[in-house]
Amino acid sequence: MIERSLFSEQHEAFRDSYRRFAEREIAPFHEAWEEQGYVDREVWRKAGANGFLCMNMPEEYGGAGADRLYSVAQMEVNAEGGYSGIGFGLHNNIVAPYIERYGTLAQKQKYLPKMASGEMIGAIAMSEPGAGSDLQGVKTSAIRQPDGSYLLNGSKTFITNGWHSDLVIVVAKTDPTAGAKGTSLMMVERGTSGFEKGKRLKKLGLKAQDTSELFFDNVHLSIDSVLGGPVMEGKGFICLMQELPWERLQIAIGAVASAQAAIDRTVAYVKDRKVFGTTLGAYQNTRFKLAELQAQVQMARVFVDRCLELVLQGKLDTSTASMAKLTCSELQCKVIDECLQFFGGYGFMLEYPITRAYADARVGRIYGGTSEVMKEVIARGMGLSGK
Repeated sequence: MIERSLFSEQHEAFRDSYRRFAEREIAPFHEAWEEQGYVDREVWRKAGANGFLCMNMPEEYGGAGADRLYSVAQMEVNAEGGYSGIGFGLHNNIVAPYIERYGTLAQKQKYLPKMASGEMIGAIAMSEPGAGSDLQGVKTSAIRQPDGSYLLNGSKTFITNGWHSDLVIVVAKTDPTAGAKGTSLMMVERGTSGFEKGKRLKKLGLKAQDTSELFFDNVHLSIDSVLGGPVMEGKGFICLMQELPWERLQIAIGAVASAQAAIDRTVAYVKDRKVFGTTLGAYQNTRFKLAELQAQVQMARVFVDRCLELVLQGKLDTSTASMAKLTCSELQCKVIDECLQFFGGYGFMLEYPITRAYADARVGRIYGGTSEVMKEVIARGMGLSGK
C-alpha cells in the first residue's frame, strides 16, 4: 500500500482516539440503533464533550481550529466500522460550515458553540418530493411579509438528522419568479410554530441514521432568520454551489474507506473459510479477484487524497469533485457486491458487516447528486452540453 503522506502524526493520533471512542460509545449500541431507526442522543453529547464535533471551527465557537483532515479521519473510521447511523459528518462538515462561513456574528455566537458541544444537532433541508438533485426546482417558499418577516411554506424529505434536529437550514425560494437567484437559506429552530417533523423514514440501508420528512405550514420567521442576514436574501444558491465540491468529496471519502474495509473483511474470511477441503483464499479466482479490487480501490484512494490536497488549497472544483463522487460511489457498490459473493449464504445475513455495508452503499450513487447528474456536471465541465 502507498503511504498516505497527507496525514501527520497528529492526524493519526486523532484517528486512533476517535476509533477508541467509537469502539466504546458507538459499536456496542449500533445494532440496537438500527432496530429503533435512530441513534441515542446521548452519543452526541459524549462526542461533543470529547472534542469530536465541529473540530474545524475556530476555538472561539467551541471548535479546535483544526484542518479538514481531522474530519476526514473521523469519516473514514465511521465508514470502516460500518457506523452508518452517525450523522456527525453532516453536522460537522456541512451544517456548521454554512453557519461559520455565511452566518452573521450573532448567528455564529448563538448556534456554533451549542453545535460543538452536542447540545444542538444540525440538519440541512434541500430535497423535496419533487426536487432531489435539481436544487433549482425546489418549491418551498419563504415570502417576505409587509412587516419584514417571512412566511415559510413547503415540505422536505430524505433529511438526515431531521428527526433529531434542533436547527435546520432550509433551502427556500424568497422570490419564486427569479429561478436560482431567488433562492435563500432560512434557519428554523425546533419548536417553531408551524414546523413539524414527519415520521422517520424506513430505508434500505443506513438504518440507524434518522432520516425524516419535514413540514412547514405558515412558519413565521424574523428577518434575521436568513442565513447571513437580509443581505444574503437571494444568494442561497451561490452558497450551495460553493459548498457542493466538498460535500460531494465527503461521499467519495466514505466510499473508498468502506470499500477498503470490505476487502479487509473478505481477506480475513477467505483465509479461514474452507470449500472442498481447501481455504477459499487458496483458489486462484479468489486471489485474482481480490487483487483486482484492491488495485482499483488503491487508485481511487490516491485520487481522493489528491482531491483532499486541492481542498486544503481551496482549489477543488465542482467537476473534479463530481468525478470523485461518481467513480468512488460506483466502485464502492461494485467492490462490496464482489466481496459479498465470497461469503456465500452468510453474505445475505444482516448479522454480517459485509451485508449491512452492501445495503448502506447503495445510496452513495443517489445522494449528493445521482451518478447521472455527476456525469452531466462532468460533461459540462468538458464543454459538452445537450442543448
